[in-house]
Amino acid sequence: MKIFKEIKKVKDIVRLWRLEDNKIGFVPTMGYLHEGHKSLIERAAAENDKVIVSIYVNPMQFGPKEDLASYPRDLERDAKICEEAGVDVIFHPDNSEMYVPDFCTYVDMSIITEELCGKSRPVHFRGVCTVVAKLFHITSPDRAYFGQKDAQQLAVIRKMVEDLNFDIEVIGCPIVRDQDGLAKSSRNTYLSPEERTSALALNQTLKKARELFWSGINKTDELIKFMKTELEEDSRRKVDYVEIVEPRTMQPIGAVTEKNCCIAIAVWVGKTRLIDNISLDEKL
Repeated sequence: MKIFKEIKKVKDIVRLWRLEDNKIGFVPTMGYLHEGHKSLIERAAAENDKVIVSIYVNPMQFGPKEDLASYPRDLERDAKICEEAGVDVIFHPDNSEMYVPDFCTYVDMSIITEELCGKSRPVHFRGVCTVVAKLFHITSPDRAYFGQKDAQQLAVIRKMVEDLNFDIEVIGCPIVRDQDGLAKSSRNTYLSPEERTSALALNQTLKKARELFWSGINKTDELIKFMKTELEEDSRRKVDYVEIVEPRTMQPIGAVTEKNCCIAIAVWVGKTRLIDNISLDEKL
């Protein structure tokens, strides 16, 4: 496994792989890898001849009061996980490599990015789209792998690929959870033991809402009211949003008529913002 910081070196090895007719899988990450990332990498390794993982904490997708400076980083640890999972190249650029001093070109999107996380993080998806578009051009993959925990991000990337004619298959992979149900996240490291216990309510509340749906309640306002009440029972938790949306467009719906709708939530647990979601299409 090789670790490259330079764009040119990544492009050079990709050209060589293409001459050998290799299929390339790509997993973009911000590092501090966990079992969720590892599941994406292992799937990429199983479905492709070569795998590239990017490890880059992209400053463009962080707002001025967000956790860019404190976001966890550990390249040595990440490299070990990557090598064990079958990665061929880690792309770990500096900010100066990704963004020239007079950088002024952005990939922006409307509609999908204006709901959910886009409301409270207005610059986030412009940063995500811009960096992922750049990474796609640098790595030229056949397939790119994203976790379904970030359901809105997955929808945004799929739409960007469609709109901008990237010849890339975007593959969404299942949420990986701890045994107690908490979705894996690099930000879980911020939680105190008491906050981590409190955070279990996210998945538990999503499951309860799905049970209510299958019991016959299909009005979103009733389901949302129930979830907000459950989530804010503990003073450690503060709801950012609770929405029931169409999973391709991320648009809120008034009544659940299709069972593939997604319940998406973002909740502050202490000073840590966590997201989770669940599909209604699986009867418990």
